[in-house]
Amino acid sequence: MIKILIADDQQLICDSLKIVIDTQEDFHVIDTVSNGREVLDSIKRRKPDVILMDVRMPCMDGTVCTKYVKQTYPDIKVIILTTFDDDDFIFSALKYGASGYLLKGGSPQSLFTAIRTVNSGGAMINPDITEKVFKLFSKMAQSNLSIKVNQDEVDNFTKSEWLIIQQVGLGLSNKEIAAKLYLSEGTVRNYISKILEKLSLRDRTQLAIWAVQTGATTKDFGNNDDEK
Repeated sequence: MIKILIADDQQLICDSLKIVIDTQEDFHVIDTVSNGREVLDSIKRRKPDVILMDVRMPCMDGTVCTKYVKQTYPDIKVIILTTFDDDDFIFSALKYGASGYLLKGGSPQSLFTAIRTVNSGGAMINPDITEKVFKLFSKMAQSNLSIKVNQDEVDNFTKSEWLIIQQVGLGLSNKEIAAKLYLSEGTVRNYISKILEKLSLRDRTQLAIWAVQTGATTKDFGNNDDEK
């Protein structure tokens, strides 16, 4: 059972999301709150697995709350609920470790998929904002945000690992990477887990930023039919 906390300052949205989410047998909405401070209070009592986090909330917005959540409870996954005009919020959420980015008003199936994906350690970006997120990755890569990795491991990456890193940097999901590189989703997940471990990176977002910073997204690594 995946325990879910909903954070949104509009009660109607909270109630609607709860109704939709509770239709799934493997989901359970354990609490609904209206701001970031209430999120932190609820976590202590309820211990959710996944938080659906609005960005524009009073007292403490979703991005600041995401920062505190990931610092104190790194295993809790955060899915940001966003609108097209929330660029700065998305930028901060990426930096602070959110695992998912969904547009409000999306389909229930997309929401269900996102919850299951991030709970299992993956990341989920709404297709409609993938291009925007990639531009934000670039913006972050050009900022003073420094991603430090073990250079010895970088020098030993295989072509297949570089191809995976490149696609993560471009904002593709595991499913999209699997289709593009003719791999199974499980294989892609295993690659990413091993790459994160080798680089001592916290999550997929840091890997994506690092990929942009190092220019991996623009290099020609050939294709996956060549030597691995």
